[in-house]
Amino acid sequence: MTRSLGCAWLAWAVWFAAAGVPEPAAATEWSLGVPAVVLAGVPFAVTVAGPAAATPVVLVAPARRDTVAAGAAVGDLRLQPGQRLALYGGDGVLLAEAAPRILPGWTAVVPPLLAIALAVLTRQVLVSLVIGGWFGCLLLVGWHPLTALLRFGDRFLVDALAKPDHASIVLFTTILGGMVGIMARGGLSEGLVQALAGRVGGRRGGQVATAAMGTVIFFDDYANTLLVGTTMRPLTDRLRISREKLAYLVDSTAAPIAALAVISTWVGFEVGLIHDAMASGGDTGVAAYTFFLRSLPYGFYPWLTLACVYLVAATGRDFGPMLAAETRAWTTGRVVRPGARPASETLAAGGEATGAARAPLAAGWGVAPIVTVIATTAAGLVLGGRAAARAAGLVEPSLREMLDHADSFAVLMWAAILGTLVAMLVALGARRLDLRAAVDGFVDGCRAMLIAVAILLLAWSLSAVCEQLQTAPYLVEICRGALSARLLPAVTFVLAAAVSFATGTSWGTMAILMPLVFPLGAVLPAAAGLDAEAAVGIHLATVSAVLAGAVFGDHCSPISDTTIMSSLACGSDHIDHVRTQLPYAALVGGAALVCGYFPVGWGAPPWLSLLLGVCVVAGFLGIRGRRPAPADPPAAAS
Repeated sequence: MTRSLGCAWLAWAVWFAAAGVPEPAAATEWSLGVPAVVLAGVPFAVTVAGPAAATPVVLVAPARRDTVAAGAAVGDLRLQPGQRLALYGGDGVLLAEAAPRILPGWTAVVPPLLAIALAVLTRQVLVSLVIGGWFGCLLLVGWHPLTALLRFGDRFLVDALAKPDHASIVLFTTILGGMVGIMARGGLSEGLVQALAGRVGGRRGGQVATAAMGTVIFFDDYANTLLVGTTMRPLTDRLRISREKLAYLVDSTAAPIAALAVISTWVGFEVGLIHDAMASGGDTGVAAYTFFLRSLPYGFYPWLTLACVYLVAATGRDFGPMLAAETRAWTTGRVVRPGARPASETLAAGGEATGAARAPLAAGWGVAPIVTVIATTAAGLVLGGRAAARAAGLVEPSLREMLDHADSFAVLMWAAILGTLVAMLVALGARRLDLRAAVDGFVDGCRAMLIAVAILLLAWSLSAVCEQLQTAPYLVEICRGALSARLLPAVTFVLAAAVSFATGTSWGTMAILMPLVFPLGAVLPAAAGLDAEAAVGIHLATVSAVLAGAVFGDHCSPISDTTIMSSLACGSDHIDHVRTQLPYAALVGGAALVCGYFPVGWGAPPWLSLLLGVCVVAGFLGIRGRRPAPADPPAAAS
């Protein structure tokens, strides 16, 4: 029995080794470099390797013959199952041939679609990304399950982290999370919060102050939600503002402002996805950070959400279930619905300060780390970009050229490190924390970014698998005649919203869709014959639609982490929060789609779309919105 098991184990080991480590091809003077797999009917490129001084040779492919030299690359080649490539010398002698593995084209989209489907069904983005990447490796290695799993780990995951740009993004995201952790534990923003709260007058003033607080705390959506919700809740209770309204104001400023801010815990994630998509889809001529900045005017849903929040707060008008909640709070003093189960009533703002209670720090101390991060980023991009541009031969580079040449990944690292250092020095110098508590806060903040880092690594790995499977060229090929380039931004927005709603995660949605959408936005407009300006606008709008749709779906989803945290921080019944926020999100989402992502496909400037969208939202509030009370409430509620 033992001998039989030993023989079986040896046989399996031999099979695994043969499947996982193919024998190297015999060295030849001439060779053809082909992709790992080729999709039937989809164009691909090969490289010809040979002696540098050799005379040109002939590359023979189905329906074409190309005269090439050593080191040349030949593109737009197409094969069907059973076909191969051959390289002949001038005398007709066969020099080299290649018979790549040819798969049906539809198999290239199975890994990302499998990841999307599983994320929708299981609501587990990490597991879904792993299974999608594993199945892609299964196609690459020839249906060996264990080999595919190991290759996904030792090749694609390791390569995803080993790239310097990827490592910079991971470290930046983690360190900035640590800075947020120090600020949360030390309560460094309490002074800023109280400075704003002290100037509030009445219900509308309380709502505007809450919205302003959510705008100021822009560097992280989690910190925004917890800090603003827990700090403003006692004030809004005194002003008879319903907990549902407070949760809406907090939730609808947290993710949108973090998504639009030029520096936040979101920016490393977004720039990382764009950078990776640019690398796999071809050079667009701009840096990833610059591309992100240029796409911001097309973030119609985040911009219109912020506009809606301020319109609702300043006018005091509400509609739908929110109007009923506000009327209840004003007329009865009950800030939560009778029978409701608030998510939290005891969550405290800030963190753990050592020693006896102290007066809040001045507002300037609370924003010092934030200002440090912003100033470092701005100075690093401009000064570092100018030096790099001059080194590249540009005597007087413009701001755009400076940004294009700047090493944004290095700059973001500088900003995160200096911001964290300032946060720790302020917390220690003001005796808000001792050294141990400050380090614990940093570790807690880093730990909070673990899921984000895991999503990043798995997304990069899945993107690399899709690159070897030629997924993007296949999508471009089938979409040339099936999908209008002008409708691409609108379709992308709807798709991102659907995935985000089902999974409850905007980051996971961006990670899954960005590698697919970026190359489509780059190629489809040009293939449709649009002029360069219109093509660039559609590309920027399409990439921005991934982010905007992800935030839209996240706002509507009851399983969204930020939606749950908003209910928790504000002490609102979670279902009541979802039910009252949904009509507002639907209003803004519809305005973003109709006034933004449809018109930009036909060349409408983004500023005009934003202006039209604001008018639509304001008009709807003016017609359907009602005030729950004709005057401000008394200073204290019963």
